[in-house]
Amino acid sequence: MSRIRILSEHLSNQIAAGEVVERPASVVKELIENSIDAGANQVDVEIEGSGVRLMRVVDNGCGMIEDDVLLCLERHATSKIQEESQLGAIATLGFRGEALPSIGSVSRMTIISRDQEKESGTLVELRYGALHAVHEQGCSRGTVMEVRNLFGNVPARKKFLKSARTETYHVEEVVKNQAIAMPEVGFSLRVDERTVLDCPSGSDLETRLRYIFRYDGPLLSLEHSGAAATDSIQVGGYLLLPEAAPNRSARLRILVNGRAVQDRMIRNAVTEGLHGFLMKGYKPAGAVLLSISPELVDVNVHPAKREIRFRDHRQVYQLLKTVVKSAIQKHQEHARAQLFTPAQKSINENQERLSENLIMAEPAAKPFQRPLDSAIGIARVQNKHVVPDEQPPVMEKPTATERPEKVSEHVFSAPFFQHEPTAEKRDTEFAGLRLVGQLFSLYLLCEKGDRFIVIDQHAAHERILYGQMKRDYLKKDIPRQGLLFPVTVELGPDHMETMERYHDDLQSLGLEIDYFGETTWVIKSVPAVISVLDPISMLHDILDMLYESKGSRKQVVAGVIDDLLASMACKAAIKAGNVLSPQEMISLLQQMEESDVFSHCPHGRPVVKTFLQPEVEKWFHRHGG
Repeated sequence: MSRIRILSEHLSNQIAAGEVVERPASVVKELIENSIDAGANQVDVEIEGSGVRLMRVVDNGCGMIEDDVLLCLERHATSKIQEESQLGAIATLGFRGEALPSIGSVSRMTIISRDQEKESGTLVELRYGALHAVHEQGCSRGTVMEVRNLFGNVPARKKFLKSARTETYHVEEVVKNQAIAMPEVGFSLRVDERTVLDCPSGSDLETRLRYIFRYDGPLLSLEHSGAAATDSIQVGGYLLLPEAAPNRSARLRILVNGRAVQDRMIRNAVTEGLHGFLMKGYKPAGAVLLSISPELVDVNVHPAKREIRFRDHRQVYQLLKTVVKSAIQKHQEHARAQLFTPAQKSINENQERLSENLIMAEPAAKPFQRPLDSAIGIARVQNKHVVPDEQPPVMEKPTATERPEKVSEHVFSAPFFQHEPTAEKRDTEFAGLRLVGQLFSLYLLCEKGDRFIVIDQHAAHERILYGQMKRDYLKKDIPRQGLLFPVTVELGPDHMETMERYHDDLQSLGLEIDYFGETTWVIKSVPAVISVLDPISMLHDILDMLYESKGSRKQVVAGVIDDLLASMACKAAIKAGNVLSPQEMISLLQQMEESDVFSHCPHGRPVVKTFLQPEVEKWFHRHGG
């Protein structure tokens, strides 16, 4: 007698339920997708007892006639596809016809549906896979799906559910994901008779995203940065600023053709596009909406349809990376326009004020233009001024020899705080910014209109130096500092192999190292910006980074060199505790405006923080008074 048996339909449905119905959130996801496929523009979700006791999904879609209500309970019964060829270009959220019979086999499920052209609807009740009742029912157009006592007939499955709070959280995530994917559709969610989400229909994506993320700060728009998009692939969505504090809702949501998915490649592409702007420990947050021709993506690779596969994943990766980089660059230009008035306009305004000022006998000197020494963070003596090349001719000032070496309590001289528009006061204005002072020998304080602006001097200078060194490296023209006495260094086997492999790349970085014999190498010159560091320790650190890096030689060099340049810029930049003269601060502002990127240091920390006047007034409970 044969030992192989064909499973009963009821048992096979329960097995399928193990793949499709993982938790209450899985049920809500399948029911919402059916509502969207039915053309609904309003979907209301209600759960009780974390969804185990009750899940109800109500929509105003096309509804079903009685025959369709009964047929949808059969396995592999669907209206989404009819032919094998359609599997290669699935354009709907659902398509397998497994969800409803699987859900019905492990719960008490009720369906009430009315077709748009019918005067009454149909009610069907299913109890753990067995049809219990079918009759006509008065109802509004659309469909109501009720699922009660989930896993009531398989109590062992309940033991694998998490806490009520965790299961409720997963249901909320499902509704939020779909609400972002379909901003034109209204969504609501009630948990134990309490409304936790209410998104009206007809919203735009930005409004919907801000509501769900509870975020009112600036956004990086991917919708207007898709110049690299193709006819078959379009990118949309928004990202939170890289420095935005992450919260439970503010994570990266990936939606492909309206379907929420988990895709490591897309996540890596976004992260790579934000390289140099994300601080350590921070992850991208926002929503990436990818619209791609159905034939270029396979959604039938995961039982719960959480994962997908692209026909050309490299193209998608490069496109996303390019779009994210474009978005951050546009934000950079917007930040520049907000912070700095065009220099010519600022000069004209100063000249107009100057011509009206009858107090001054002579025109003001030009703002201090000498750029900061690229190695100022190392070479300068802390708490000492650098004497400017030019002094304003209208002020009586001590000479360089009379000027005290150390700054006392104040960074600025007394005329800086006078009401008269002296020449020195005009020298503290640049491109619409008025320099107020320096705080904690680290932050520059500026004023512009109704905004109070704080600038991290170390982070700003670090980004400027990094940009300069990156350009010099790409041109193979990093300034070198020859050592008066060349230094010999002994290398171990691992470092020897690494040195031989990356010797040319180290030369491009500004390190002139020659082979001396056996395990000995001679360091003859080092990058000028870090010339005061111990060359042997620096070389060992560089070789350790290269040795521990994984990937192809090209990838390793690109990643490690980038980190090395960032580290070199950090060591060479102005340090906390360096007291700057007003002219040096103006010079730093000028270099910020001229820099390609200034808003974040190479390690992702923000450079500028802006406070509006009402915010400052709230600190002192003034309320605009």
